[in-house]
Amino acid sequence: MVLTFALFVGTAVVGVGLYVMLVLRGEMRTAMQETLRNQANRIAVQVEQEPDPVRRGRIVDNLTELRGLDIALVTSDTTYHPSSRAGRSVPADTLIDVSALENKMETTVRFARLQPEDGERFFLAALYRPSSNLIVRVGQSPPPLYGLAQRSQVVLVLGMILALILALVGSFIAAYQVTTPLTHISKTARRVAEGELTGKIRVESRAAEFQDLAESLNRASDTFREKIEELERMTRLQSEFIGNVSHEVRNPIFSISGYLEALGTPGLDNEQRKMYSEKALTNLNRLQNLFNDLIDIARLEYREDLINRSVFDLKDLIDEVAEMLRPKAEEKDLGFEADVSRFFVHADRSRVRQVLTNLIENGIAYTGSGSVRCRVQRRLDKVRVEIVDTGQGIDEDHLDRIFERFYRVDPDRSRESGGTGLGLSIVKQILQAHGEDIHVESTKGRGTRFWFELPHEPEPEAVEA
Repeated sequence: MVLTFALFVGTAVVGVGLYVMLVLRGEMRTAMQETLRNQANRIAVQVEQEPDPVRRGRIVDNLTELRGLDIALVTSDTTYHPSSRAGRSVPADTLIDVSALENKMETTVRFARLQPEDGERFFLAALYRPSSNLIVRVGQSPPPLYGLAQRSQVVLVLGMILALILALVGSFIAAYQVTTPLTHISKTARRVAEGELTGKIRVESRAAEFQDLAESLNRASDTFREKIEELERMTRLQSEFIGNVSHEVRNPIFSISGYLEALGTPGLDNEQRKMYSEKALTNLNRLQNLFNDLIDIARLEYREDLINRSVFDLKDLIDEVAEMLRPKAEEKDLGFEADVSRFFVHADRSRVRQVLTNLIENGIAYTGSGSVRCRVQRRLDKVRVEIVDTGQGIDEDHLDRIFERFYRVDPDRSRESGGTGLGLSIVKQILQAHGEDIHVESTKGRGTRFWFELPHEPEPEAVEA
């Protein structure tokens, strides 16, 4: 860790130092040259407007006095170079090669930096104007900002060295602060691995990383505890399931046994024998439906019965189910609407038929008056199927449990209708096998809406004979 800190901080020190010494210094020099160029250009414009040499000299004198610059004015026959106000005077021929500049056909500028014996730098710029055959040379000492930049370089380098030293010292302290909470977390994690899930990991550190790690481990501990509680709950549900199956099987078996015994009673007329036979057959069918539903749930849960997907017309399937169940709705004087648009989906047709049958039968069974509707609509790459009834509705307390096996909102009425209590559980298992979910919303006394979605597919092209 110490070497890592030293490497990164040292790289930063070198990077900042190179930037200060190379980039920043070059930018300052470029800015200084641009300033001198602009000043020389402005002076040349003012001088060109005055053809009288005497007045030109006065202009140069005034500019030298006002701006504190070292200005030299050179033409083909004269050179004018007054002393600057600062007391510095650079020889007039410095940076000026008249013969070389006069051969230029366009405006030309040259720059130079002098280092006299007194140690103070001096910047020069010579501008040649071919239109007037005029050379203007401007000189200036470095501004205070230039000196400030040089001093800043030294301060930054010293600061970076100090930062490197502090980083090495801080790394030792950080290493101690890192290993201490890690040791505590390791001990607590070991206890969690041994099964002690009640304790919480608490880290005496302000570092967000350690706090996040402790929180993650605490969440993992909570997850393990929840899983164990879930396993315990599943064990209880399994016991309840076995009890429910025993109860559901025992009732029709006792009924069948009673009706068969009644059939053996002497003196029964044909009408009584027919009644007992029909009731025995009804309970036998109920028992068969129960076992069929249990087998379906087991296959779907353990994937023994795979979902056979294909592309089919959902409208045809809904029309088929509606034709089968419409008589049940008419027996109760219920309105039944299933006029849907044509959509093709990719799913197991027989299983989707089972889902639709269960949901529509439930809607008819629990609706005393009003209607049951089946609606279909396209939603992006899905097709949503909704079964809406105006029945008695479901209390909010029951909504989270209606998909559990053998759970009934109204046990007495469900048994009277011959239901096994497994229909919605099978619906959930089928849709989960398709990678989809079943949803429900209900208002007590106003009705219930179930909906699910299936993958949409384009209409297949017709195959020519």
